Amino acid sequence: MGVAEAAILECRDVTVEFDGFKAVQGMNLALAKAELRFLIGPNGAGKTTMLDVICGKVKPTAGKVTFGDKVDITRKREHQIAELGIGRKFQAPSIFPSMTVMENLEIAMRQKRTVAATLFARMKVEEQDRLHQQLRMIGLEEKAHWRSGGLSHGEKQWLEIGMMLLQEPEVLLLDEPVAGMTDKETDKTGELLVQIATKRSVVVVEHDMDFVRNFASLVTVMHEGKLLKEGSMEDVQGDDRVAEVYLGKRRDAHAGRSTA
Repeated sequence: MGVAEAAILECRDVTVEFDGFKAVQGMNLALAKAELRFLIGPNGAGKTTMLDVICGKVKPTAGKVTFGDKVDITRKREHQIAELGIGRKFQAPSIFPSMTVMENLEIAMRQKRTVAATLFARMKVEEQDRLHQQLRMIGLEEKAHWRSGGLSHGEKQWLEIGMMLLQEPEVLLLDEPVAGMTDKETDKTGELLVQIATKRSVVVVEHDMDFVRNFASLVTVMHEGKLLKEGSMEDVQGDDRVAEVYLGKRRDAHAGRSTA
């Protein structure tokens, strides 16, 4: 079975135009189930725009996006796409800073209820188990009763990821999740994403190449709104075009060296 046949998410010939400027030009992307995919490329390559298209924030000028059993989500609204099982996390963490870590997670699990009803409703044993499992997974079990505004930047990011996971998305879209993190937080985030990808598909837009090298299994490189290269990190790093347009280098074809 080919990747496209097994894909949980597929973007075909997607083009996005803003006032005559084509931010994305005929982009194709197929994401398999339980896959961790890194989307990289220079600034202006169209990476974030692709996430915007997938989650419904931006409507493509041309092309098609399908999800799950080939459901066409190209023209669906953001909340409809979220309900189908695609979660989007932006760069800045979106949490309730005056509430505790646990309260944030409770709200996420019962997002269709009012905040007041969520906080005071009695929870089933299974729900409590899910919350504690999520706390352990994101490494915040010891800070369950901390006000989330007092967490470090990395911890806030993990909390929001935990909140999204409690809504049980099949696909998680993350935009530069490790920006501003310490080295230790960055490594922990990578380990968390690898763990998440054992059950869900994850797409990560990222500029931190050390992070990508350490945790990527499959990489998609974009340049000027188009697909430039796709493959393993080793394949991508060894590609002359990637070296030239993304890494700012060109290879000496005879000597096999890279030059700035």
